[in-house]
Order: sequence, then structure tokens, then C-alpha cells
Amino acid sequence: MDVTSKIKSRRSVRKYLKKKISLEIISDVLDCARFAPTARNVQPWFFVAVTDEEKLTCLGGLADHGGFIADCAACFAIFAKKDEKYYLEDGCAATMNIIHALNMHGIGSCWVAGDKKKYCEDVRELLDVGVEYTLVSLVSAGYGDGVYNTPKNQLKDVSKFM
Repeated sequence: MDVTSKIKSRRSVRKYLKKKISLEIISDVLDCARFAPTARNVQPWFFVAVTDEEKLTCLGGLADHGGFIADCAACFAIFAKKDEKYYLEDGCAATMNIIHALNMHGIGSCWVAGDKKKYCEDVRELLDVGVEYTLVSLVSAGYGDGVYNTPKNQLKDVSKFM
């Protein structure tokens, strides 16, 4: 499958099989994250890949709309230096690289909000990340338990050509 077809077939996955993700895949996904575009090439990010079941359960309890994190195989926490002007844009670009890399490996994922959420500081402390960073997003990951084919808006309804 070519890249654009893979992007168009991606859907958020919130229910996972009890199947681990190899460390080679996790490492490749993190490597892809660091290649995301960044304003002025600042690269203000720090990534944490969580596979420990106890920590996944804690993350699922902290995220107000991410309880399913407790059941995923891995959760990627994307942090960025909060004093950088474009930390959010840079962190979001890295988040999408993670989601696309997971998809290319046949692994489902779901973006869970981080920035400006009341649990940002709790997640940072749980994962022992430096105070200069703030949480941008969490990405749950695992092999999907089901078929996900949520319809998307038609191109003509969300764009125009000029």
C-alpha cells in the first residue's frame, strides 16, 4: 500500500488486543518522531515510550478522555520545552509522525490531548520528565481489536480550490 492510501485508511483505535509491540518497532517510531518538521529547527521535544502496565494504568486514569490507555500495548508521551514559541506546533508535528509510523507498522493508535489539560503536570511527574517540558500529547498504541472504518467528510465539503 502506498503512503497516501495508508494515510487515508488510518483511523483512531481505542480497543486493543493483548499483544506486545516489539522494542524494534517502538525504537523506529521514536526515531521517526525526531524527524518531524520544527520551527527554526529548534527540535524542542522529548519523547517517552511507556510499556509498563502499571504506568499505562496510571496514565489511563489521569487522562480524562483516555481511559483506554490502560489497555494499550504502549503509550507515547510527547513533551516539548514550554518556553519555546512554537512548542505546540512542533510537538503536534512529532505526534503525527508517531501516528503515521505506527500505522505503517500495522499498529493502531489514538491521539489523546495533553496541552492545556489539567493532568499535564501529573503526567510529567509520573514519567519523570524535566520541569522545562510540558505535555503536548499522548498516543496510545496497540494492535486493534476490531475493524475501524469511521466515515470522513468529503473533500468538497471541507476545501475549495482557487
